[in-house]
Amino acid sequence: MSPGLDAGAVPEVMTAMLSRIRHRGPDEAGYYLDDGVAMGSVRLSIIDLSSGQQPMADATERYWIAFNGELYNHVELRAELQRLGRRFRTHSDTEVVLQSWIQWGPECLTRFNGAFAIAIRDAVSGELHLARDRFGKRPLFYADRGEDFLFASEMKAFQAFPGFRFELDPRELASVFAVWTPLPDGTPFADIRQLPMGSFLTLRGGRSRIRTYDELRLDVEPFTGSEADAVAHVREVLRESVEMRLRSDVEVGVYLSGGLDSSIVTKLATDLSRSEVRTFSVEFEDKTFDESSSQQVVAAHLGTRHSSIAVSSADIAENFLSAVYHAEVPAFRTAFVPMYLLSRRVREAGIKTILSGEGADEAFLGYSLFRETLLRASWSELSDEERRTKTGSLHPELDHFGPAHWAHLAGLFQQFSVEQLPGLFSHELRYQNGKFAARLLKERAEPFADMLGLVRDTSGYAGLTPTQKAQWIEYKTLLPGYLLSTQGERMGLAHGVENRCPFLDPAVVRAAASVNLRFDDGFVEKAILKNAFRDELPEISITRPKQPYRAPGSAVFKEQRPDYLELVLSDAELEKVDCIDKNFARKLVGKIMKTPTAEISTKEDQAFIYLLSTAVLNRQFVMGEENYMGAPSEAGLKLRTTADRRQSLSSMGAKR
Repeated sequence: MSPGLDAGAVPEVMTAMLSRIRHRGPDEAGYYLDDGVAMGSVRLSIIDLSSGQQPMADATERYWIAFNGELYNHVELRAELQRLGRRFRTHSDTEVVLQSWIQWGPECLTRFNGAFAIAIRDAVSGELHLARDRFGKRPLFYADRGEDFLFASEMKAFQAFPGFRFELDPRELASVFAVWTPLPDGTPFADIRQLPMGSFLTLRGGRSRIRTYDELRLDVEPFTGSEADAVAHVREVLRESVEMRLRSDVEVGVYLSGGLDSSIVTKLATDLSRSEVRTFSVEFEDKTFDESSSQQVVAAHLGTRHSSIAVSSADIAENFLSAVYHAEVPAFRTAFVPMYLLSRRVREAGIKTILSGEGADEAFLGYSLFRETLLRASWSELSDEERRTKTGSLHPELDHFGPAHWAHLAGLFQQFSVEQLPGLFSHELRYQNGKFAARLLKERAEPFADMLGLVRDTSGYAGLTPTQKAQWIEYKTLLPGYLLSTQGERMGLAHGVENRCPFLDPAVVRAAASVNLRFDDGFVEKAILKNAFRDELPEISITRPKQPYRAPGSAVFKEQRPDYLELVLSDAELEKVDCIDKNFARKLVGKIMKTPTAEISTKEDQAFIYLLSTAVLNRQFVMGEENYMGAPSEAGLKLRTTADRRQSLSSMGAKR
């Protein structure tokens, strides 16, 4: 903390910081304070409900830990550590993490199979260590302010630190708008970073150093067995992954979208669970986006106790502010708001832990992006008939990919059959929408500069195939930056619901990388997964073309006209967002409001949602108007003092 902050004020500041994130862990709260370091934690009790309080120390009180997340292989690691002579006082996975660090140091991180953000304090060496899981399933932010070093699971905790001010960063916003999400170490705010996935930070003597403990490997050895062997292998690693993620002292539910991935997770959960499985889903009043019929077919086939919520445009408009506040980053679509509502329904049903299908499309080449990459990369080698057939298979659900639009698509794919942005071939078409959104900013710097630098400086990236590069980009950007966070973890833990993702088990990712394109040409969506579960899922799960999860966009706000729409309708309000190009924003908003929804392009729709969510964040964080979005009050949080040895502080963190 700042030198001017009296040590006696620390408990009050810790309480305030933890209150900002108490939604992540409403069951317990505690803090540790010693020799210039304060760590706090709010707990969502999943494993070892009666003990496992945090922050936790070893028997000597040299090492202290605040742990956010779950260690799925804690049973196996505990047994190994006990054979090595380590003694345990609880049955919690938190203690397994702590004892692993004491036994193996940072090397223990490579042994962990879980979703986590960790802070470990060594009271003897004076070091503070922060670490994040290999896929970025749990967030970890920090602000290095010279004498002050702050860290937290959500940036909103920093609002309670005396003198802390938020400021939107135009360069970071340009990158977010261009590639749809923050890059691995980025945030939309100046001087706040996030710890990249698969890395750990060590702070000692006022200096910090970040090191990578796990590199994403997609160029693994090809599977050497038969296709039948590969199918059996994929099925088994998925079964083991689901079984491990069912370890819990509370009930585990499943998000069931009706698609292949969630259907597989639900099938395995029903096979492995000792009790009836409860599934949850979103329905839309607008049938353009609704998948409820598929959800009901799968739930009936697998015998789950299914419930759903019906979401309207009014619901999205009403809850947009709260969802943005929890997301803490501009969004390009509204699909995260229904997930905010769904997690609230799940928590009301008494469920704290949920399984979901995130990661399957990245691992098993499910997105049309991968087929499009294969098509454009081989465009010059294909006959006109092959081009037509494969282009038509990319988006069978979209009219503008039909035969009537062939000439336009052919010209577009011909144009983008040669790489223009070094290393970003696979995403160049998608990034055209982001390039348009970046025009919202006054500063017209190259919006892809940081992304280009990331792939240029990553060892081994240049040697990947076009498809593997596409996967790498998805694993490093959209997956952690939006799907696992804005649409996933942040919406779940807004209501104290933890997401678990069986398809993001390291063994599953390795298995997928070894079989992809080994037995098919990639133009049949997730062929090996379909073969693995063909006889156990309803036919619709296997044969239905992939329907991306979507929600109504700008039309919501045109129809509902919520009061906060004034943030982008009013010139005076737009002036309050310093980094925005008011003229471009005004023209964009004018077109959106006056043009029929069907005539609004995807890039215009996305840019509008970006503009509105950025204006909301500016009001919530930069201007600090908490009541505007219904931020939680600090009342009611009861802190347990784990250790209190007050001195002047230099580091402070709030974690769940």
